[in-house]
Amino acid sequence: MRVLVGMSGGVDSSAVCIMLMDMGYEVVGATLRMWERTSDNEEPQFITDARNLANRLGIEHHVIDIRDQFKEGVIKPFIDEYMNGRTPNPCVMCNPNFKWASLMATADKLKCDKIATGHYVNIIEENNRFFIEEGGDGTKDQSYFLWQLSQEQLSQTIFPLGRYIKSDVKEMMRQRGFESSANKTESMEICFIEKDYRTFLRQNVKDIDQRFAGGYFVDKLGKRLGQHKGYPFYTIGQRKGLEIALGRPAYVTKINPIKNTVKLGFEEDLFVNGMKIDGCKFVDESLLSSADLVVRIRYRGTPYKIKKLVLAEEVVSVVFDSPASAIAPGQSAVFYIGNRVVGGGFINSPLSDREIEAIL
Repeated sequence: MRVLVGMSGGVDSSAVCIMLMDMGYEVVGATLRMWERTSDNEEPQFITDARNLANRLGIEHHVIDIRDQFKEGVIKPFIDEYMNGRTPNPCVMCNPNFKWASLMATADKLKCDKIATGHYVNIIEENNRFFIEEGGDGTKDQSYFLWQLSQEQLSQTIFPLGRYIKSDVKEMMRQRGFESSANKTESMEICFIEKDYRTFLRQNVKDIDQRFAGGYFVDKLGKRLGQHKGYPFYTIGQRKGLEIALGRPAYVTKINPIKNTVKLGFEEDLFVNGMKIDGCKFVDESLLSSADLVVRIRYRGTPYKIKKLVLAEEVVSVVFDSPASAIAPGQSAVFYIGNRVVGGGFINSPLSDREIEAIL
């Protein structure tokens, strides 16, 4: 079988190439050029590293340039979400619409049967349906970011690292003579964010400081507490960097882009009893009635048990069994049964007490 491997130049995708070759697959490498901080005429180091590894392994290597599409389909929505007072999940959008779409299109052109990536997750087929399951390394599991992958995309994908621990993968690479790959520093940040997202916004939104500075921090009654630097620079649950003293630690509890206000409260004010979700996708909607269904509202966050779930016109209303903290509109809500992903959506807003009463 001929398999196209998405090669990032890092240790994980490099290990995937070697493991698949050991298993007898014919491996072809492809590196996506989506975003980098080099000039257009300078090849970024990750492409050079991926090509060098491919040459060393004696496999084909291709570069897929999707920078223009990535800028329009990932960067622009990322900026727009912050400008709308929300907190985006760019990786969730990028995976199905760009990484998988590009790799599958390239696999088709190159007559490859499957694609493979270095994600630490598993795929399970059951009753002709494909499910993502958490990876064996709980500290590296990436299932939260892959809930948008379609059944077609999952059916064509191999995740060789799903049952491995990252430290074992690094050791395997060292033993095979790929010391430099094993010792590479790893970034857990968004690929196009060099410092923090605020710097990125300032670089890409003209006059953002002048346009939005001077808005007000307010308390839960709407009383002005002081001026802030502009609502796009704050996220729900943020405590550090507020530069305001309220006598005890304060947190961002709500952002109003229309009024340019940032509501502050205390830790107890972050807790809500339910949320609305839109943009949902489920493997099978009947699974939503499972008593074992839980929802995760942030990467590596504690899953919350569900008291009641209602699906109406593609909007899901969830009432938690116990209060959840720091619900951030724009972030993903991912549903699990055990270690299996059964669907997800984007957080729209907390449920009001009146809405919860109507649901219950």
